[in-house]
Amino acid sequence: MKKLFYLPMAVLGVLFFTQFMSCEREPVYIGDLLIIPIDTMPIDTTTIHPCDPDTVYFERDVLPILISNCTMSGCHDVASHEEGVILVDYAYTRNTGGVKLNNPSDSKLYKVLSESGDELMPPPPASSLTAAQKALILKWIQHGAQNLSCDECNTDNVTFAGIIGPLVQTKCAGCHGNNNPGGGVKLLSYNEIKTTADDGRFWGSVNHQASYQAMPPNGTKLPDCDLEQILIWINAGAPNN
Repeated sequence: MKKLFYLPMAVLGVLFFTQFMSCEREPVYIGDLLIIPIDTMPIDTTTIHPCDPDTVYFERDVLPILISNCTMSGCHDVASHEEGVILVDYAYTRNTGGVKLNNPSDSKLYKVLSESGDELMPPPPASSLTAAQKALILKWIQHGAQNLSCDECNTDNVTFAGIIGPLVQTKCAGCHGNNNPGGGVKLLSYNEIKTTADDGRFWGSVNHQASYQAMPPNGTKLPDCDLEQILIWINAGAPNN
């Protein structure tokens, strides 16, 4: 009798162990007994990475400057690769941008921003980078030129002054500024941006919709957070707030 008792108990133990280890949530029947397994795996709380205000994030902070000011056709996109320099993503920038971690200020990526004549980048008639943009690129190199990222996205209070204006200034004004704006479209003032928002060009372009010229034009969309903020602002009537 003891052997007959031990056998079902052993089978029951194996079933419980298998179900719990596999973390299945499907109910299990043992005879007429319904067993609902419990997920024993810990909840992953490590996937959210808040942005550190003292950290420079390549895709959030540096890449938009490069895309807007350096990767137009004939410059440092993949097809043109002037002087072998391509600045469309992290790998290309690190491998071809002349980044010197042991002497950041001597990095080609940074030095050309303050050169004169033919060495100045972006070349005239394009506008030079702002002092803040130059400082950001230098700081990125000084901190190791890493490909860091964060997940923070403010969608609670999307205003033109606080989010949309600075976003367009950083990521669009390089091509759509005062000097020879791309496609004849200037995006410097609220009224200029508002016009493209009202007629659908702004969202159609940044969302890479088929009937619009994709922006940025190198095939890479803006980050999801930027797109969400733009859409929230447009859906609210594109206010000057």
